[in-house]
Amino acid sequence: MQGPLLTATVRGLRAMADGGPLARAIRAKLDAALQPTHLQVLDESPRHGGPPGAETHFAVVVVSGHFSGLSPLQRHRLVHAALRTELAGPLHALAIVARTPQQWESDPHVPPRPPCLGGSKHERHRDAAGGDGDVPRNQ
Repeated sequence: MQGPLLTATVRGLRAMADGGPLARAIRAKLDAALQPTHLQVLDESPRHGGPPGAETHFAVVVVSGHFSGLSPLQRHRLVHAALRTELAGPLHALAIVARTPQQWESDPHVPPRPPCLGGSKHERHRDAAGGDGDVPRNQ
């Protein structure tokens, strides 16, 4: 018989392994839409400077027979269609690796993603311009 503390700990560990609510929704929707033979949903939000617990940046590795005969762009469109609601709301960024089962069998390597540089393009532009980016500088 488990005590309340042990039960809460087991539940917490299971939630961490499954991810947060957005990670679980991404997994469920990709499972339903693409019936993948391999699926990884990685929450990369902590690498991007958001508040603790924010689910905003994800990477997915989807291996599905539905991708056979499709270009990379068409494969990404299928993933985007499955996650339309999430992309319109809380999901800010999504890195996608979409392969057929044959491609995955011959090369299960996932290329590394570049590190996050932080900030937005607007902020980098402003910093590079040496000002606030909205006000022209006198020459």
